[in-house]
Amino acid sequence: MLDVTSSLDGGFPDAVTDAQSVFRSVMDAMARPGSIGDVDVDVTPPAPLGIAAGALLLTLCDHDTPIWLTPALTKSALPGWIGFHTGASLTSTKTDAKFAFVEAGAPVPSLTQFALGTQEYPDRSTTLVVEVAALEGGQSLQLSGPGIRDTAMIAPKGLPETFLRQWTDNRALFPRGVDLVLTAGRRFIALPRTTKIREREA
Repeated sequence: MLDVTSSLDGGFPDAVTDAQSVFRSVMDAMARPGSIGDVDVDVTPPAPLGIAAGALLLTLCDHDTPIWLTPALTKSALPGWIGFHTGASLTSTKTDAKFAFVEAGAPVPSLTQFALGTQEYPDRSTTLVVEVAALEGGQSLQLSGPGIRDTAMIAPKGLPETFLRQWTDNRALFPRGVDLVLTAGRRFIALPRTTKIREREA
């Protein structure tokens, strides 16, 4: 049986101030794709969810935002933690999710399985928060697009082999498509659907 206290502990010490701090970091990261955001507030989500992913969850999710979790997260103390701290509901249907969370090492579902929005309401799409092994040390990727002066480089470690193809297909759907946030430890990188990603040129 899961420890009930694990559903109550580990939230923001100062819910309003801490959420505002994280929200500013998220908005800055979304405005500057490829830049690394940092969570500098205290938060301890139930394992196996990491710190940055937990902070984003507390900041962005509420009773109006259905959440999809991986099987491992669903079986952990996280659902109770989410309910206690945010009031958000869980959904097993990916296309109903406003946010989706994937812990490090778990298979990342195809991006097309989630809500992609419509031409009239492109904001009715899913934002995926995917934990990776690290934000450095992986394949070098070149970013371009809105919010990026010339190009930016990232090298996240632990992305699916099919990621680049999936992301290219996702970007082609604009204004529809999902947005993505990669997290590792206390840090994160935001990748809005407008961002073009390609392998680093030699």
